[in-house]
Amino acid sequence: MSDMTPFARLGLSEPLTLALDRLGFTQPTPVQSACIPALLGGRDVLGEAQTGTGKTGAFGLPLIAMTNAAERSVQALVLTPTRELATQVAGALGDFATGLPGIEILPVYGGQPMGTQLRRLRAGPQIVVGTPGRVMDHLKRGTLALDALKLIVLDEADEMLRMGFIEDIEWILEQTPAERQTALFSATMPAPIRRIAHRHLREPEEIRIGAGNEAGADIDQSYCVVDERHKLESLARLLEVEPDLDAALVFARTKAATQEIADKLAARGHKVSALNGDMEQKERERVVAELRNGRLDVVVATDVAARGMDVPRITHVFNFDAPGDAEAYVHRIGRTGRAGRKGRAILFLEPRRRRILRDIERLTRKPVRAHAVPDLQAVAESRQARFAARVDALLASGHSEQHHELVEALLARCGTSERDLAGALVALATEMTPLLPPRDATADPLARMADATDERRAPRGRDAKERRGRKESAQAPARPTRASRPSGTSGGPSRESGPRGDDMVRYYMPVGRRHGIGAREIVGALTHEGGLSGADIGRIGLMDHFSHVDLPATLSEAVTRRLGRIHVAQRKLELTLESPEIAKDRSGPARTTEPRVRVTSAQADAPRRTDRPGKPARPKNSRGISKGPDSHKRRPAAGRGRGPAPGKGFAARNGGTLAIRRKPV
Repeated sequence: MSDMTPFARLGLSEPLTLALDRLGFTQPTPVQSACIPALLGGRDVLGEAQTGTGKTGAFGLPLIAMTNAAERSVQALVLTPTRELATQVAGALGDFATGLPGIEILPVYGGQPMGTQLRRLRAGPQIVVGTPGRVMDHLKRGTLALDALKLIVLDEADEMLRMGFIEDIEWILEQTPAERQTALFSATMPAPIRRIAHRHLREPEEIRIGAGNEAGADIDQSYCVVDERHKLESLARLLEVEPDLDAALVFARTKAATQEIADKLAARGHKVSALNGDMEQKERERVVAELRNGRLDVVVATDVAARGMDVPRITHVFNFDAPGDAEAYVHRIGRTGRAGRKGRAILFLEPRRRRILRDIERLTRKPVRAHAVPDLQAVAESRQARFAARVDALLASGHSEQHHELVEALLARCGTSERDLAGALVALATEMTPLLPPRDATADPLARMADATDERRAPRGRDAKERRGRKESAQAPARPTRASRPSGTSGGPSRESGPRGDDMVRYYMPVGRRHGIGAREIVGALTHEGGLSGADIGRIGLMDHFSHVDLPATLSEAVTRRLGRIHVAQRKLELTLESPEIAKDRSGPARTTEPRVRVTSAQADAPRRTDRPGKPARPKNSRGISKGPDSHKRRPAAGRGRGPAPGKGFAARNGGTLAIRRKPV
């Protein structure tokens, strides 16, 4: 008994344990120790375990052990959320089965030639690993028979829930034999997953590995508060400065963003590639293979494209764009720190997204510490250390001796000292990556951002308010009284009011309320797509058919042209310095307009005229209100129709002009 291997003690056969020994697996992980005996004993299993804990072996090893190689029918089905994970799981099962001839494993997913899949299905594989959509397709075609199914595995069920596959999974489960075994694995257990387990699993053995994020136990997690326009610079600095960085996985929100970030990092000299759903499957497999063998050091991916990626080299995960929720974050960081290895996860956090930080800490039960973006001095020191290491390696190799004659010739030609020549050669060799920081500390935009962030983080108590009040009273002009302040836009955000600074220019856009546009959409477009910061955007005015925004006068013409090409609600912003109403007046016939008049209290108290020249006066009711043709219709209640019902004194907007009306006394 003492000669038995740890895997043999779990009940696995000798061919399987020998295969594991050849693969270098000597000790089962906690999830494997818990799941393998349960599945071999015929129990259903409900496992809560993160990616990277060895759960593929937890269900894959007993699955292989229970497969009858002599029977040419599908005996096991594994459902995965993505094609990448299906490929990875099928490959792992194939490795486990190397000592068991006759077992065929077939991955099925979209993007593969259907003819190839049909031909291999007719050959009778015992194990099928696939995505829900393609498995459903084969079941409906009648090309996949599950009559002999013994075990079905739902891998990363919460991710399939997030991707909208739950109804498909329910349908697939209904097509399987009632007496089958079921294993469900999920990194988290939201209510819909619990309901599926309750309906389709029979008295499952619940296995929960670790209190919280077991995979995150070996992951150092931190966050950086980074403005949207400084994310790329922050990422580039961290890639240079982070210690022990071997390979990095960068998560972006959209497919287009992955390519844009990868292109910009490549321009800075990084070995990088994008990975997204627009790429062909072979191209995606090539990218993962090159990251694994060291031809790439950085991959910028979407959440879906990175599912199932298991590359031991990945030491760092950068959340360039914050995930939609804490569960997605857990799946992301599971790409590093796998199977006991150390990992590092860094989250780029915009100030308005701080809430997700609390959600992450609550889910992982681990603190996520604040981390400062390296300054230019730290970047320079890191570059100098790497350069010195390269010089040491070159001198040790002896390859520098072949250049001695050239050095002597340069010294003779230039008539300079060896020190000056060495300095010139270093400057030439590091022209694209300077080893010295700029002399002017104010040249670092991230340092200015950090100062602004520290200022925003100042204490908010009474003392802070008093200090702020003293500072404002000393530096700012007196605040105008309520009566003297200009009227702002009724009901709009704060950006729609306030004077325009001398350093701002007003631009007009042919988009307005009638197009479903609000100040939030304009700010979002200018910051997320235009690269501006919130501080760059001044007052915003919204009209029915056009809007205006105040932007810095320092913007170049090229920048304003680029901003004008941004689309909001399928309309270009087309920034101009001329109001659309003024342009309309110039292009059309002249018309007379009444000047805007301030309504005084005396004018408000004076009796109003209720008739117009050429029109008979409308009759009035007992309350003195004109009875028009629509007077029988009920007025909408407050909060319905076009807005709240006005009170005794109210503001009405007419063609962009704010008219103040008061009820006569």
